[in-house]
Amino acid sequence: MSTQKAIEKVAVLINPLAGNGNGLTAGHKAVARLREREVAVTEIIGTDADHARKLALRAIEGGTDALAVVGGDGSISIGLQAAAQSGVPIGLIPAGTGNDHAREFGTPVGDPVAAADVIADGEVQESDLARITLGDGSVVWAGTIVASGFDSLVADRANRMSWPKGRMRYNLAMLVELSQVKPLRHRIELDDETVQVDATLVAVGNGRSYGGGMQICPKADRTDGLLDVTVVEHGRRSRLVRLFPRVYKGTHVELPDVQTYRSRTVRLQCEGIPAYADGDRVGPLPVTIEAVPAALHILSHAPA
Repeated sequence: MSTQKAIEKVAVLINPLAGNGNGLTAGHKAVARLREREVAVTEIIGTDADHARKLALRAIEGGTDALAVVGGDGSISIGLQAAAQSGVPIGLIPAGTGNDHAREFGTPVGDPVAAADVIADGEVQESDLARITLGDGSVVWAGTIVASGFDSLVADRANRMSWPKGRMRYNLAMLVELSQVKPLRHRIELDDETVQVDATLVAVGNGRSYGGGMQICPKADRTDGLLDVTVVEHGRRSRLVRLFPRVYKGTHVELPDVQTYRSRTVRLQCEGIPAYADGDRVGPLPVTIEAVPAALHILSHAPA
């Protein structure tokens, strides 16, 4: 469902470190364009992720017409924590390396002026979000993919590496983890069945892609009230190497060792494995993930 909203004042959350420093440049261009469009702008730059989230939440509670986020998927995740179920729409100014949220919501990438125009135009779409509940009861919202297994171990390793920069760091971490891949015993509780499987990875999608366009859940629909689950069963390392190029087109789901499911609620259990959401570490399994319909309002020209 699409509605029109008058956008007169916007809080702009800027991550100056996004995209190897591109965030600040993109933020300045977007802010200038919004002001050209006669939108009043309040800029927010947090000292860390928690501070940024608090500032974003304060802006929403203070009555801004929209929250715009300048950065990559991690920055947008901060905005989601503040905007989820608030009714205040979020706008995206992509400035990261992956930009999977922008890809999912049809926001122009590499053109902060065009992205700012989408915000100023005020076309609001509704989208589901995935609500993750950890073992301690805390809640994290996710817009794209919740990952566990090989891919979360790769992300963990990449986050510990200081070199190389950008996507090459992720690729190197993948090669290291690939050399020591092992079966991970997952218990997956769905609405109507429980699956126990030795898996390489399990991905739960509100959206389709992660890692800069890897369509791990290619048929996910962010408006259907359901989560898509992709399970890659453990097999020979050579089979895994052949699988990953196919993920960019989403054709890996046609392989016999890849299983897919659809469920409103998913509970994941696997000893010693962390969950990642939108590229950031959430916490250790087990976690419960639930599709929450229309939890997000987003400024977008893309059809819902």
